[in-house]
Amino acid sequence: MATAILAVQGAFAEHAHMLRRLGEDAFELRQASDLARPFERLVLPGGESTVQAKLLAEQCMLAPLRERIAGGMPVLATCAGLILLASAVHCDDPPRERRLATFPMAAVRNAYGRQLGSFRAEVPFKGLGKVPATFIRAPQIALLGEGAEALSAHDGIIVAARYGNQIACAFHPELDEDPRIHELFLPL
Repeated sequence: MATAILAVQGAFAEHAHMLRRLGEDAFELRQASDLARPFERLVLPGGESTVQAKLLAEQCMLAPLRERIAGGMPVLATCAGLILLASAVHCDDPPRERRLATFPMAAVRNAYGRQLGSFRAEVPFKGLGKVPATFIRAPQIALLGEGAEALSAHDGIIVAARYGNQIACAFHPELDEDPRIHELFLPL
């Protein structure tokens, strides 16, 4: 089987590069017909969550992906992908019906500000030690629901969490050379 990477907008190429570096077969999901290809995992990349949500709906991929994720398919979501998974988003943008909304968490879009507020840091990550983290117009996790656990925090704010087979990071692990977060995801 393979890992599908949502490729309607955002940093999907970097995830594909990282996964292939780890020996994983990965391909891009661009339209509903791509869902017919067999895959056992999904990556939701960073980018612009409102645009990604709109294109997911227009390409008729939102409901099928939501169903697969709710059925237990492993997901790695970064930045905008975290917002797509969130059951609640501050200001509800994109609206809930345009999100996958499979992860019980509340997220805040652009919590660190605009592009000029982007930064790099090393953050502690449960089970991995410190990992490099690139934050680009990054969201924050304001609240975790029942069954979700925090995996990482920066300055006391949750920036990575897990719920079942879903891992959500506010930062971009695909933009650094450290493969450990992708390695954590692959065996799920």
